[in-house]
Amino acid sequence: MKFSSNNTILHFDLDTFFVSVERLKNSMLEGKPVIIGGTSGRGVVASCSYESRKFGVHSAMPMRKALMLCPNAIVLRGDMESYSQYSNLVTEIIAENAPVFEKTSIDEHYLDITGMDRFFGSFKWSKELRSKIIKETGLPISFGLSVNKTVSKIATGEAKPNGELFIENKKIPPFLGPLSVRKIPMIGNKTYTTLRYMGIHKIAALREIPIEMMLKLLGKNGIVIWKKANGIDNTPVQPY
Repeated sequence: MKFSSNNTILHFDLDTFFVSVERLKNSMLEGKPVIIGGTSGRGVVASCSYESRKFGVHSAMPMRKALMLCPNAIVLRGDMESYSQYSNLVTEIIAENAPVFEKTSIDEHYLDITGMDRFFGSFKWSKELRSKIIKETGLPISFGLSVNKTVSKIATGEAKPNGELFIENKKIPPFLGPLSVRKIPMIGNKTYTTLRYMGIHKIAALREIPIEMMLKLLGKNGIVIWKKANGIDNTPVQPY
């Protein structure tokens, strides 16, 4: 599989964003298992610290189950107004510095910095912007830098917590290969279960499946997933 993209796409993701904001407001929460979400019987986890994740807690989990796994967790209801303010602060810093950016959620941004290498190294520029965000907001943030949205987003996940990762063109196949298919954006529980049933756990194995078979198995989504597994993603960064 040949990778011929000349694009340079940067993906920023604020680490355990809601928890990080709460820790800025209350330093006593540092290093402790923190869970943010609804506290009623039907409440779910909106965000959780790495300390609570060690117990198996994750986002979208029922709060009741989370507290069974991590009974010593500090549970907070959350403050969306405060999170929005910090999110907008990060967006403002990015907007001041990036030629093109897309805000995809309260804690995620994609930046198209294609061509910047002609003026200054894109990895160096990305590191400097990350440092600026950390310095001006106090929030931990990770980034992945590569040729498209898919590889950059996966790289960010591997860079966490509070790290940075640059995957250049030639390193994409060896980078993606050993990772779980779960790491591919848009693979949900149902698709993951289907692939596991077929004995496919790693991205390298998914790459070997004929594209026609993926179409038969999962329809048009199968083709998109196969392309992502092969590091192919032509989705543009759209200002939003």
